[in-house]
Amino acid sequence: MPDFNGILLIDKPTGWTSHDVVAKLRGILHTRRVGHAGTLDPLATGLLVILVGTACKASQYLMSQGKIYEGSFRLGRVTNTQDSDGEIVEENPVPADLTVEKISEAMRSMLGDQYQTPPMFSAIKINGQPLYKMARKGQETEREPRFIRISSFDVIGAELPEVNFRVECTKGTYVRTLAHDLGRKLGPGASLTALRRIASGDHNVAEAATLDALQTMSPAEIEARLIDVRTCVPSHAL
Repeated sequence: MPDFNGILLIDKPTGWTSHDVVAKLRGILHTRRVGHAGTLDPLATGLLVILVGTACKASQYLMSQGKIYEGSFRLGRVTNTQDSDGEIVEENPVPADLTVEKISEAMRSMLGDQYQTPPMFSAIKINGQPLYKMARKGQETEREPRFIRISSFDVIGAELPEVNFRVECTKGTYVRTLAHDLGRKLGPGASLTALRRIASGDHNVAEAATLDALQTMSPAEIEARLIDVRTCVPSHAL
């Protein structure tokens, strides 16, 4: 088995955590030196930028790059996790006069630089304890708002109460929180029902391999898929 080094683009399946993917790849590649440049929730699919071997040194630089997502949310349903994996805590009627134009207008009002409060159901640690462990016990604690930038947020299809969207944002943005906050702005509330990461920096999910496909590849085929980290990361970041 060769000594793999480089960036590997994976199309993450739904239901898997980012850590699950890393663990699986450690087995496939026969190396412990595997990491990722940006977590995806279990519900989400799409581009996971995997770092192998010496490429792990570029993790901070690659993690800081902007992301593009496509997804959907359901108006009128609020959950404790802000997505469809959670327990429903509110169900509200969608106003009859709520149009796609009004939804788009509300989305436009959310563009730009801002601070976002991370959800309780997240892996952020406070005093060494992940927030989601506290949330599962019904506890809530104050969270430090994070600076984010939303460059675009658009409706790409709608059959109310379901809305399909595309968003371009900075690292650290919780898209389910964005959907939740938009639902509050519109009135009936909302929760994320699907999310797919399309791009991270210059990398696109169209270039990614599935885990199933990767398991059928020879070591030489896997090596051919690895991107030399020096081609996309400045030398000072290595």
